[in-house]
Amino acid sequence: MTSLDDFATAKLAALEAGSLRRRVRQVARGVGAVAVRDGVGLISFSCNDYLNLSQHPAVIEASVAATRRYGVGAGASRLVTGDHPLYRGLEERLAALKGTADAVVFGSGYLANIGIIPALVGAGDAMFVDELAHACIWAGARLSGAAVVRFGHNDVGDLRRVMAGCGFRRAIVATDGVFSMDGDVAPIDALAVVAAEAGAWLMSDDAHGIGVLDGGRGSPHDGVSLRMGTLSKAVGGYGGYLCASVPVCELIRNRARSFVYTTGLPPGVVAAAAAALDVMAGDAELCARPVRLARMFTGAVGLPEAASPIVPLVLGRAEAALAGQAELEAAGFLVAAIRPPTVPEGTARLRFAFSAAHREADVMRLAEVVRERVMGVA
Repeated sequence: MTSLDDFATAKLAALEAGSLRRRVRQVARGVGAVAVRDGVGLISFSCNDYLNLSQHPAVIEASVAATRRYGVGAGASRLVTGDHPLYRGLEERLAALKGTADAVVFGSGYLANIGIIPALVGAGDAMFVDELAHACIWAGARLSGAAVVRFGHNDVGDLRRVMAGCGFRRAIVATDGVFSMDGDVAPIDALAVVAAEAGAWLMSDDAHGIGVLDGGRGSPHDGVSLRMGTLSKAVGGYGGYLCASVPVCELIRNRARSFVYTTGLPPGVVAAAAAALDVMAGDAELCARPVRLARMFTGAVGLPEAASPIVPLVLGRAEAALAGQAELEAAGFLVAAIRPPTVPEGTARLRFAFSAAHREADVMRLAEVVRERVMGVA
């Protein structure tokens, strides 16, 4: 048996050989869309802070004021002593935004999904998951002990087919609302019909839809029993949430292990999220701007019209994605190369994320560089 260091070294070498090794590189975010990496200022098209609310003065002030009043930490699990007075106000705002009777805030979106799903289904039940759903949905599904069945991406007919061939006691159909690596929007209305016909519950992870679609309300949610999302993208802070009925949320507070056994979010983080939701509610143009800029970009480079602030340029091989990333960095842009296993083999890509902080001139300059240096179009 090899030593642990030998094992890790061999694994890293294999990743390196396949152009799949990741490295954490320090990036300091500045004003607007500027990011400084290795001492060089870049225009970032990699950040999920779609509304730039992490930099908003009112959001920052709310966080600072709450920290001064309540301290920097929650102190314990929310069921012990960590449910400080700010939590309920945030949950009420989220429930109102998503049109439900109640909401539960978690420490992160990942913690939400690995807690919600096992609390609702288990052995003898089934999870039907879109094949491109986020990793935390798959993690929660596998932790649950339920039978896990994938269906083709956004393929309503395939969902109906696999559900007809699978017996179950209870079932959840799970999908992203906006898919984080493709930027497309799930056909929620059609999925809701199929789920209802089979007596299943529909769960949508709206991490990348809240704040930027439908005036800030996010991707469609009619017929969605479990409306989950994060506070770390357009909301600009950190945390996750579930919006659902009162009985469902109460059950989650009692049985979701990642809620019961995790220290609550710090007061400053909760206050910042509540302030960010207030900004969103009062500025429809802010919420609409990221998608408008994404569509400006797709029109300029000849890609299909963007449905969200996320635009992928699929290049195929991991090496091609890394080369594209390097070309853009040399031109002054920070754009992430996304490689397997985050995306399927053979679909490595550049992922462009547009925010309200971007200037139209920078979007058009990015489009020009992408066409000439990455796509090879004159």
